[in-house]
Amino acid sequence: MSKIRPDLEQPRKTFNEDALQQLSESIEKHGVLQPITVRQLNDHYIIVMGERRYRASKLAGKKTVPCIVRTYENNDVLEVQIIENLQRQDVEPTEEAEAIAYLSEKYAPTEIAKRLGRTDNFIRQRLKLAGLIDGFKHFVRNGEMTISLGVGVVLFEPEEQQMMLETMGEDYNAHQINRMIKDQTYDLEKASFDVNDKKLVPKAGSCVECPFNAANQGNLFGEGKMVCTKAACFETKKSKSFLNLIGKSKKEKILLIPEIRQYWADNENNQLIISQLEKNGLKVYLLDDVEIIENPIEPTIEAIQKEYQHYDYSEDELKAELDEAMQNHNEALEEYNSARENGFVNGILFHPETYRNKEVFMKIIEKTKDESTDYSAPLANRKMADCTPEEQIVKINEREIRKKQIENNKQFEEVVEMIRETKYIDAKKTLSTDEMVAFSISLFENNVDYMSQQKYFSKFLGHTSKMTNVEMVENFKKKFKKEIFHKLIRYMLTKQVHFGESNHVNNLTNISFYNAMQGYYKSKIAGIEKEYDEKRDKREARLKERITVLEKQIQELNE
Repeated sequence: MSKIRPDLEQPRKTFNEDALQQLSESIEKHGVLQPITVRQLNDHYIIVMGERRYRASKLAGKKTVPCIVRTYENNDVLEVQIIENLQRQDVEPTEEAEAIAYLSEKYAPTEIAKRLGRTDNFIRQRLKLAGLIDGFKHFVRNGEMTISLGVGVVLFEPEEQQMMLETMGEDYNAHQINRMIKDQTYDLEKASFDVNDKKLVPKAGSCVECPFNAANQGNLFGEGKMVCTKAACFETKKSKSFLNLIGKSKKEKILLIPEIRQYWADNENNQLIISQLEKNGLKVYLLDDVEIIENPIEPTIEAIQKEYQHYDYSEDELKAELDEAMQNHNEALEEYNSARENGFVNGILFHPETYRNKEVFMKIIEKTKDESTDYSAPLANRKMADCTPEEQIVKINEREIRKKQIENNKQFEEVVEMIRETKYIDAKKTLSTDEMVAFSISLFENNVDYMSQQKYFSKFLGHTSKMTNVEMVENFKKKFKKEIFHKLIRYMLTKQVHFGESNHVNNLTNISFYNAMQGYYKSKIAGIEKEYDEKRDKREARLKERITVLEKQIQELNE
């Protein structure tokens, strides 16, 4: 034993002390059953394979250990050690990653996979893991960071990883890391451009073949899932695709409409979009200015089941919902097929943030003379005697419209004040359909922002471009379902919670929300709770140790 030395270049750096002690006890009783492999160097021997058996033999007090002496070239020694270590079951992931990275300098990933009896995807993931900076490798080694999350972090350059590490602070936070990864990656399946296009940005080439596509890095986000990990390149392609879209609109004389409503036109991002359209010589129309007909998607029973998954519907009730959806689809399809006959033209509708677009039929809404403001402005400051008979008629009508509006305002205020003085709020009756309709529209108008309207409630009011406000309410009531009401309530539940110093144990709103969500996502919530409990337990254990030391110091001072 005195002539044997461990190899300082041995890739294995960690040994489980408990397992080593168990092996030592076995060797004490039964001896070393498998010889270790060594190579001679001058007057001593260097371990090639079997350092764990060597260490356990020393613990057992053995003076000798069975050996097989072999001759190796220096590079061959390390390769043999690496392969021997990687074939173990308990190898530490970051050591495994570094060892596989070493082998990759000589062998292709498929060859390494064959030698180790691993899948190609496993080898690719370990090769990615080798790119973690030391700060994150520490979290993988101590079990705080999962391998899959570590591979997600490796998508970023070392400098970016360091920034992520510094942003996170001293305590490990998996959710914060996940958010940072999500904020800096892009789902290519939702890209506004053709991911197969090699000419969009010639220097970047096709996204399908790009090394920064996660699908080409070992299916990091799932089998075949294409996710871009190069933010600058993605944004460049997105911008270029938007310029191409503008070019197509001008060349083919197709209306290009941003999904922006008038009341959101002042938004900074929307102003940039409008400005860009104007600079390219396009007349800007918003959603309020056009009537749009989209190619309807045929409903399926699977889609109906998903939509009503949180409702205890029988098969017959789901079938009834499908029949109604199919009837609505057929009506919409008939409208779509006859769009050209009704004066609609080809148009392109695009999202102002993602630039994702779709071809639709659209028609500019013609404003009536009463709605036009071209002539009303100069009349405002002129006396009636100075106006032509035609202009006097306009002024009279405008004054009457204004008087009616003022009367309606006062009438409504009086009705509301009267109701507030009654015992309406204390009524014992269940909510009527009219009340639920009123509450739904109130929530939609006053509490749902534009992006959420587009994401969750895009068909909330239906096709209303030709309706008055009163007709819109009646139409909504006619098609109203309690599920719409419930969906709005659920949306509000997720928006009304409080952050900052408020949480799920010190705020009534948050406590009730937290309890309600247990009925839907109990296992996921439990997983998050477990992570925080483990972190809290470790911190409290450290504090307890520190307090014990301090208490001992106090006791010594008192003595």
